[in-house]
Formats: sequence, structure tokens, C-alpha cells
Amino acid sequence: MSLASQIKPISYLKSNAADIVKEFLVNPEAIIITQNGEAKMVVMDIGSYERLQETMALLKLLSLGRKDLQEGRFQSADDFFNEMDAEA
Repeated sequence: MSLASQIKPISYLKSNAADIVKEFLVNPEAIIITQNGEAKMVVMDIGSYERLQETMALLKLLSLGRKDLQEGRFQSADDFFNEMDAEA
């Protein structure tokens, strides 16, 4: 489905909220809500929102790991496993 078909004015949200919730069961694509012709918010089903949050958390971890690598804050896998074995 094209993005343009998922753009709705705020009046559509106000008058069709229950129908929008039902529609998410068969079409979970997010809806972009406009006010005075400008995009103001996104409405999405909870499953999509949760997946988005999980994706963002993973991307944050990857970014932090990359930063640690760039700043030299890491150790070799052998050193790590030797350290783990010594603690066991």
C-alpha cells in the first residue's frame, strides 16, 4: 500500500477511531495524521510499536558497541573466555 493512502487529516481520526482500530487487525500499516496540512503524528498498532521499540534498543546497543570499539574499549574473545573460566 502506498504511503499517500495512509495520510489522513485529524478529523478522520476523530470520527473514525473505532474503525481505525478494527482496520489494524487486517492492515497494520501506520497512519500519518495531519493537522492544517502538516504531518503531526503517527498512529500504529501496539505490535508494530513494540517491534519498533525493540529495533531502536538493538540499534542503540550496536551504536554503543561501535563507539567502544572506536575508543579501544574491548578485549579479545580469548581473553574474555579465559576471564570467564577463571571466575567459574
